Amino acid sequence: MSNISIDASRLLGRIAELGAIGRDADGRLVRLAASDTDKLGRDRLVTWIEAAGLELAIDRIGNIFGIWAPAGTEDRPPLLLGSHIDTVIDAGIYDGCYGVLSALEVIETLKASGFTPSRPIAVAAFTNEEGVRYAPDMMGSLVYAGGLDVETALAATGTDGSLLGDELKRIGYAGEKEPGFLEPHAYIELHIEQGPVLEREGIPLGAVENLQGISWQRVTIEGDANHAGTTPMTMRRDAGHASARVITFLRGRAMASNTPTVATVGCMEFQPNAINVIPSRAIFTVDLRDPDEDRLREEEAALARFLESLAVEEQVTISAERLARFEP
Repeated sequence: MSNISIDASRLLGRIAELGAIGRDADGRLVRLAASDTDKLGRDRLVTWIEAAGLELAIDRIGNIFGIWAPAGTEDRPPLLLGSHIDTVIDAGIYDGCYGVLSALEVIETLKASGFTPSRPIAVAAFTNEEGVRYAPDMMGSLVYAGGLDVETALAATGTDGSLLGDELKRIGYAGEKEPGFLEPHAYIELHIEQGPVLEREGIPLGAVENLQGISWQRVTIEGDANHAGTTPMTMRRDAGHASARVITFLRGRAMASNTPTVATVGCMEFQPNAINVIPSRAIFTVDLRDPDEDRLREEEAALARFLESLAVEEQVTISAERLARFEP
């Protein structure tokens, strides 16, 4: 076993090939969950799984599995390896895909070496892990682990108004297996670092210490649309300015803290969205994360207090809707 090595050129070639699927007119990689480009990526993955001689299985949430179960191992819980192949908008080619394709590479290498495992080994590609089109993120694995009901997940409404269940059927990946049908003995996921720390420190490989608690909210601020040239600054109910104050509040609080708390406003929409009209409405998302549940709750409470005081100071109406919430 000590002399067995993967075929690096095959692995990197597949990563590059998958990374070419889903490019838009500007060259950005966009394979949102259950989209046409996601289907193309899934089709390519399935081709590789079947070419490797693995049993193909797809569950109701669209998770894809390639299972290697040599004779005599079928009744044993498998070693499960994997990640996801859906992407964010303007994605890199490694995020998620590296974990899926490296898992396939490991299985193919072991098979070719004549090695016989004592239990099945399977590769998994989970659905909607990025959560760009449907909330929450990490959906396929969450459903698979029993943390979210499959019917609830299939009824998720996308940013384009579509239903996830309908879209999985449309692209041919609404499987029949019940999520969790393949209960693993152990699970391993190889993933690029999603931040700059290891690279900055010159460390090639790290192990995950914890998983961030996540709080997603959509905030709506209602003001008045008035003329940008004739409305005095002191008489404005400016939803745009109020939203900017929320952004600076979140960043300032996170920067001043000695904890790993992070805060992000990733989506922003103004109405009527005209250059010479004071915004009457601002709609934006807030992503709060912390590996400690008590701190995450305090950040949520601090934001709520700030929004309450901001509404009075700016003479606007503010509402917040929870989109997703996961404990660390």
